[in-house]
Amino acid sequence: MSHTIIAPPAGTAAATASPVKKRSQLAEVWRRLVRNKMAMFGLVVISLIIAAAITADWISPYDYRTQDLNAISQKPNAQHILGTDDLGRDILSRIIHGTRISLLVGFVSVSISVAVGGGLGAVSGYYGGTLDNVIMRFMDVLLAIPSILLAIAIVSAFGGGIINVMIAVGISSVPSYARIVKASVISIKENEFIEAARAIGASDFRIVTKHILPNAMAPIIVQATLGVAGAILSAAGLSFIGMGIQPPTPEWGAMLSNGRHIIRTAWHVATFPGLAIMLTIFALNLLGDGLRDALDPRLKN
Repeated sequence: MSHTIIAPPAGTAAATASPVKKRSQLAEVWRRLVRNKMAMFGLVVISLIIAAAITADWISPYDYRTQDLNAISQKPNAQHILGTDDLGRDILSRIIHGTRISLLVGFVSVSISVAVGGGLGAVSGYYGGTLDNVIMRFMDVLLAIPSILLAIAIVSAFGGGIINVMIAVGISSVPSYARIVKASVISIKENEFIEAARAIGASDFRIVTKHILPNAMAPIIVQATLGVAGAILSAAGLSFIGMGIQPPTPEWGAMLSNGRHIIRTAWHVATFPGLAIMLTIFALNLLGDGLRDALDPRLKN
């Protein structure tokens, strides 16, 4: 009796030997983010702003502190592309150097908010009970106060300056991060892998830091991206009313306040710092919305 040997279809062995490699979670998030054109526009703008902050000393056409009394309140021209202010200082150079201040305030303030609010939210959500009530009732008290008023109160108590502004803006945003982290911790802590970690004797600190918080990063990242925009706006608002970063530091809000008195005769002094604030916040909001969509597991398919 003859036996007929049926060969497998071409390519089957190769396909069995080398299965299709699945994308990592980070690669999948990046793929969805790239498909969002508005988010990529925001990312490009923010990248350019960060690059300008890093290279400000080299790309600024003038020293932002130099006063030219022969060029006071000049409108945009060939020598001063964005004009000069009421002390003859080049506005473009001051805006470029102001990116350092605004980004520093934004990122440090959000870092304070995430560290303090995230820690309190994680403790509240993980342990619950009386500790949860105490923490969240305190957060409710802070939420009852508008964030800008809370920041003004803190700056009034401790004085102006960049350090106090960062602390004030950071503390005023703590409640929102505490509530976000608490909600994420509550939804994650009942999963089976958390029960397994408890079963093998993992400490509460290890469970929270190694298992719960890494799985709760998606909403935190989105809120932090949007929070940087809010922090920059709050710092500019404090400087605008004279309670934030003081002259001659080239902060956008202080520059905007300095130009409001002469806006009828020298419109450019206030206009260009205002446009810098608007563009930065617009780009951060676009990026934040894009990250929210990219990190949303419901949009995976």
